[in-house]
Amino acid sequence: MRQSQGVTDETQQTQPPAPTVVYTDGACLGNPGPGGWAWAVAGGPFASGAEAHTTNQRMEITAAYEAVRALPGPLLVMSDSTYVVNCFRERWWAGWRARGWRNSKRQPVANRDLWEPFVELVLDRGDVAFEWVKGHGDDPVNDLVDRLAVQAATDQAGRTGEGWPADVGGADRPGRGRFG
Repeated sequence: MRQSQGVTDETQQTQPPAPTVVYTDGACLGNPGPGGWAWAVAGGPFASGAEAHTTNQRMEITAAYEAVRALPGPLLVMSDSTYVVNCFRERWWAGWRARGWRNSKRQPVANRDLWEPFVELVLDRGDVAFEWVKGHGDDPVNDLVDRLAVQAATDQAGRTGEGWPADVGGADRPGRGRFG
């Protein structure tokens, strides 16, 4: 509220900060196989990591989880994984928890070891939203995280930095059978 000449102007309210938009992606050389994950903020920080034997879904979850762990303040997570996005937008997590971490078919939830801490973090923060972005489309930041994830899977090494890395490898090639 603003006070001017002793009068309080209640129409002047502080707007919450705009969320940081972070893109996430996972890649796997074979499925299962060596994998990589990455997240990036346009013009800002980025990070990637690798696992020797994993699945594409695990790398997609890990990418989003690592971004939420690393970045403070309100976040909008952009992911080409409907698995990640729908878990939160469709509240799949609520059903999983209510059923003792079983899915709608009463089977154990796949990747519970990743989902459980991720869901708790998102709920504890209360300032994280998720949106789907078309993979292999025309979004340059989505293309960047794809390239970083593929590079991490290929090199089995992660990296961190600021800005747009100049030395990032090639994107994953859908339909060619190399990436899951």
